[in-house]
Amino acid sequence: MGASGRDSGELEVAVLGGGYAGLRVAQELVRRSRGRVRPTLIDRHPVHVLRTELYEVGRLALEKDGPSRWLVPLEQALDPDRVDLLEGSVERIDLAGHAVVVDGRSLSYRQLAVCLGSVPAYFGVPGAERAHQVYGYLGALAFARALVARLREAASAGGTGRVRVCVVGGGSTGTELAAEVATVAWRHLAGAAAPTPEVTLVVGALPFLDGFSPGLVRHARRLLARARVSLLEHRNVTRVDVEAGALSLEDGTRHDFDLVVWCAGVQAPSVVRAVVGPRGRGGRIPVDPHLEVPGHPGAFAVGDAADLRLPETGLVVPATAQAALAEAPLAARNLLARAAGQPLTPFRYRERGVVVALGLGQAAGQLRGLTLWGSPAALLKAAVDRGYHFATEHRSLPRGL
Repeated sequence: MGASGRDSGELEVAVLGGGYAGLRVAQELVRRSRGRVRPTLIDRHPVHVLRTELYEVGRLALEKDGPSRWLVPLEQALDPDRVDLLEGSVERIDLAGHAVVVDGRSLSYRQLAVCLGSVPAYFGVPGAERAHQVYGYLGALAFARALVARLREAASAGGTGRVRVCVVGGGSTGTELAAEVATVAWRHLAGAAAPTPEVTLVVGALPFLDGFSPGLVRHARRLLARARVSLLEHRNVTRVDVEAGALSLEDGTRHDFDLVVWCAGVQAPSVVRAVVGPRGRGGRIPVDPHLEVPGHPGAFAVGDAADLRLPETGLVVPATAQAALAEAPLAARNLLARAAGQPLTPFRYRERGVVVALGLGQAAGQLRGLTLWGSPAALLKAAVDRGYHFATEHRSLPRGL
């Protein structure tokens, strides 16, 4: 399979996106083929972002570690002798024509893995796109810097000022961010007179931490209350007015803020939403149990870009890093099987557990039916993060293979 595709100007396997799913697909293609398949990974940035850790705005504000804690060069995570890296923006995906357009250039492929992740979903709420967000490194860094600047302004006012931070979205991202903002020792970053931020988590109409176990939710509420995070529940945001510093809620009330962060959910990027064919939740690409796009043999969607329903339950596989890392090896296996004319393997998702960070040294988690909270759950969270770091490392194949 190797050289012929490249010699003909056709990409052997195009992997779109260098996030958790795309990076792992490329690694697994090399490993499972023992270097005989040479994928081309295409991403607009030369780095992999450890997106699950971007809620750590205290560390971001400190800037002691630099970007290396959150950004992993793709050349470091992949063997450049066995994976071609192409930096560019994917502008169009033509499944019928077996081509992708990258920075205005059309590239044909034999096989495809769409792993373009997700972007913030604003649900048509006016002004929401002007709020801060922590779904990308630069956005999270900008919010961290803005918060420190506000706290310094309040400190310069003699400590009598206050900084009201409003986090919109009661899922894991919003919850982790709200707890982090409320518990960081900001005085070490913004001056001894800096006040503790007043944090409000706007949950909206969906239940707080919807989909998580009752035990985890109960302990999360307890730990947020201890951190003095206020929960504003059962009311959706209808407008975000950054200039006025106010949220409008669907019941006609107003909630004032100094800084607002939008964490209300994600959707597929516009290039994925524009792919011709059926659409799943958030514009994602529906796939069959093998992660293949129906009607397009050899084209797979993985991670946040895929809408996958488990045939045994009908439940949608969540758009999480854990799910993406579980899907990626199976996608690589099926890409190789499809090329070899062999049967494909269906995906079986088994959630290993979930954990939500709830401030410094605190978390709540669920592992094999057991609910953990406090410091033990925080240790589990640290182990999960180490696992994500490990997933970015490439294990070199012996030379000569």
